[in-house]
Amino acid sequence: MPPVLLCPSARIGRRAVRVALLLGGALAAGVLPAQNVQPDLGAAGRLVIDKTNEFRAGQRLAPTKPDPQLEDAARDLAAFMARTDRYGHDADGKSPADRAQARGYTYCALAENIAFLSNPAGTSTAALVTTVVEGWKQSPTHRRNMLLPEVVDTAVALAQSPTSQRYYAVQLFGRPRSAIVHFSVVNATANPLRYRLAGQSFHLPPGATRNHEQCRAGALDIGTGPRSGSPIEPADGKRYTLEAVDSTGVRVREE
Repeated sequence: MPPVLLCPSARIGRRAVRVALLLGGALAAGVLPAQNVQPDLGAAGRLVIDKTNEFRAGQRLAPTKPDPQLEDAARDLAAFMARTDRYGHDADGKSPADRAQARGYTYCALAENIAFLSNPAGTSTAALVTTVVEGWKQSPTHRRNMLLPEVVDTAVALAQSPTSQRYYAVQLFGRPRSAIVHFSVVNATANPLRYRLAGQSFHLPPGATRNHEQCRAGALDIGTGPRSGSPIEPADGKRYTLEAVDSTGVRVREE
């Protein structure tokens, strides 16, 4: 019986500069047990969301909530693949971003997992859900999408091909552009400073202010001197002023 096939997962994010990134995926071995039943695909989609949120909770990540616009986008691809038996993130000639935007979802981060599963004899709803979720969890790139800390919205759609009897699954994660975090960093010292934000280094002259738009999760780390304090998770609308502390380092004042 053919294995579960997990397509390379797609991730698309936007920061101050818009970037599109495709991540390579892997094949995950697995088969659906033959049973004389037919799964409830609507219920299966809801259960995939529930099990994914359980997985996120186990990693101390916030749950995602179903989004109707992403659901429409996921359903568009699942239905196309089932109708044509063409498989891939761009099987319909569109990218995940194209489909999400066509359904009105304006994003700053977007990720998509897909899979197909073959079993003409049928399978139960629970078996279908378990096979899809566990297959994605065992694939590094799909697992990474499931555990993105910044995403807040999700959708899952499944469809079955009337020709091949394959089941096609699409999982979307997103963070809307309206949820971008805006904040500023101010150098109130007499010396140039360097700080890190989400792993990227920034140089800030004395008296200068830099404004940031942040979609992906990441800490603000001053890292200057023993009294610089712990990294900060920036909040929307905040101003972080860097002040000299004696001659030992820099502290952050939040406004």
